[in-house]
Amino acid sequence: MDLYYEVNGNGHPVVLLHSGGIDLRDWTFLAPLLARHYKVVTFDGRGIGKSPSPLKHANYVEDLLLLLDHLELDKATLIGHSIGGQIATEFALNYPERVDDLILIAPALSGFSYSKEFKAYINRINEAAPDINEMIERSLGGTLYKVVMSGPQRDLMLQSHLDYFNRMLKWPAFEMVWPQPPAIQRLDELAARTLLIIGTEDLPDNHRAAECFQKAPNSKFVKISNADHMVTLTHPETLYKKITGFMKE
Repeated sequence: MDLYYEVNGNGHPVVLLHSGGIDLRDWTFLAPLLARHYKVVTFDGRGIGKSPSPLKHANYVEDLLLLLDHLELDKATLIGHSIGGQIATEFALNYPERVDDLILIAPALSGFSYSKEFKAYINRINEAAPDINEMIERSLGGTLYKVVMSGPQRDLMLQSHLDYFNRMLKWPAFEMVWPQPPAIQRLDELAARTLLIIGTEDLPDNHRAAECFQKAPNSKFVKISNADHMVTLTHPETLYKKITGFMKE
């Protein structure tokens, strides 16, 4: 296993998959709370943090399978944030026997059609490369970060973004490999009990993606007030209560 990971706590295994633009520091505040009662696994996705860069291909779903096998975890609860939620969803669809509960925080979704406004926002960030400071300014100036950037977690976001873009600009050319058909076409097959959490101040696109999960047969939805896309950093106590309450049901 070449991915960097950390394990804390004891009990039922819970694996946390971080958002884009940040590494396992996404879980700086939530992971210690969960580790009071669970065996908590956090890790850096390929090309992020302390994990190696991808080569020709990056298959994040298979990376997760390799991690579970390496840790000898037959089943685990998955908590995925943003693209981490996309990975967790794909994994739950393709390896349902390895997943207990599925907890998705503002998840991305393969096959989802994002708006012109969202695509323009992403393009504007990429067009600033290789000027990392400008990339950070354009990225964190987005409305999906307005809550976290006005709070005490601002410095953590700035440093995480700086580290992320430094790594990203060093990536070799590679292809992301996702299972087919895309998850948006298979949500009615999602067998795991699913909790979906999203902040009220997140982007409209992320709310529309979240609404797609209403097709999942055993799903529950929670909105957290005054939270943006980085609800993991700004509202860890609230998340902890929602997540543990759901897992104990």
